[in-house]
Amino acid sequence: MTTIADGKSVTMCPMSLTRRSFLALSAALPWSLKSSASASAVPVGLELYSVREGLKKDPQATVRAVGQMGYQCVEFYAPYFEWTEAQTKQMRKLLDDLGVRCYSTHNDEKYFNAENINRARDMNLILGTKYMVQSWSDPKPNLDGWKAVAENLNSAAATLEPAGLKPGYHNHDAEWKPIDGVRPMDVLAKNTKPSIMLQLDVGTCVKAGADPVPWIRANPGRIHSLHLKDWSSDPAKEYKVLFGEGDAKWKDIFAAAESVGGVEYYLIEQEGSRFSELETARRCLQNYRSMRA
Repeated sequence: MTTIADGKSVTMCPMSLTRRSFLALSAALPWSLKSSASASAVPVGLELYSVREGLKKDPQATVRAVGQMGYQCVEFYAPYFEWTEAQTKQMRKLLDDLGVRCYSTHNDEKYFNAENINRARDMNLILGTKYMVQSWSDPKPNLDGWKAVAENLNSAAATLEPAGLKPGYHNHDAEWKPIDGVRPMDVLAKNTKPSIMLQLDVGTCVKAGADPVPWIRANPGRIHSLHLKDWSSDPAKEYKVLFGEGDAKWKDIFAAAESVGGVEYYLIEQEGSRFSELETARRCLQNYRSMRA
């Protein structure tokens, strides 16, 4: 008889399965379906720095366009901090109407200090986020400087965690360049609480000559989100390539993130490309879906 498997016609002879092979197939099938579903179950979103010019001109229209493309979540970056409470609530309503989540925001280092952290916390609670991510830190001349960054994140955790929020840290390429033989990223990982997310920016990691996969495996359960930014060793392209067009080994990265990294959501990020901002975002999502199909 003819049946359908993975969208293809397959001819099978009647009674070709023994009872033993049938039971083996029945036991294996749910596991297989669960494995394939686990990848598709990770939401994919857009770091809105990718559409920064549109966001400046019309935040609501830009976020609506992103949501209508099929992105499941978004990450606002530093300028969100200047919104009024009313604007923040309006944005949350739009997200709810679109069925889009904001799992995290990107924040300047100063948003974590005593003067700003309570305001940032309250805005993130309105947006429904889970993580307040420090988007960068000035490169430090020594390891003690990076240990101080870690301590600031630990202090922020004491303020944020009672409200249900957690800090995170997002790398650039400086964090992968050794100081006295030690990478700053390893200092941050070692000296921060396990609850603090290590948000992996893949593109800057690859540019710095580091391998994202061993890093993920060395920090199990802490890589709750990744910036899916590609990078090309071609000097004419570098960050201007679309997702999937650069040097990153995405298959291995996804496998590590989903097996041990503890990934909860992905965020496509684009510095710019040969296309407009929105067209770039659309094409990157299309490439992601094709890769993950």
